[in-house]
Amino acid sequence: MAHLAALQTLSDRLERKQQKLSLVRRLYQQGFEREDVLNLLAFVDWVLTLPSDLEGEFLFEVEQLEAEQRMQYVTSFERSGIGLGLLEGIELGLKLRFGTVGLSLLPSISTIEDVEQLRAILSGLETVSTISELRQIYQSPTTDTQQ
Repeated sequence: MAHLAALQTLSDRLERKQQKLSLVRRLYQQGFEREDVLNLLAFVDWVLTLPSDLEGEFLFEVEQLEAEQRMQYVTSFERSGIGLGLLEGIELGLKLRFGTVGLSLLPSISTIEDVEQLRAILSGLETVSTISELRQIYQSPTTDTQQ
């Protein structure tokens, strides 16, 4: 396939880069391990040469593809466990930072299911000075349109 792609893209370097990337993507989709992909990529590299600027783009896109391949699905059970662990950390942080008054926030924080929001609360405990500042972290509406 690499040889056929090389013949088809003789005069179009951008298309050649896309074909090369497509071949790498297919190798991962077929279940090949990274080492096998790299071995096959040595041949693909030899057949589908790219100018240095496009080679840099190609390498960057392959790195992104590999990062996507390493990301695994997190089950609902795992998310629940992560959430519980974050809540325990938040509870300890509230107690250490604000005493029993801080623990009064726990019932409302415990209703939050978004793991990223819980992480934001936990890291906010390091920097906030007051309970109202902490409340702003999880009560303020966030949208993609806010700047």
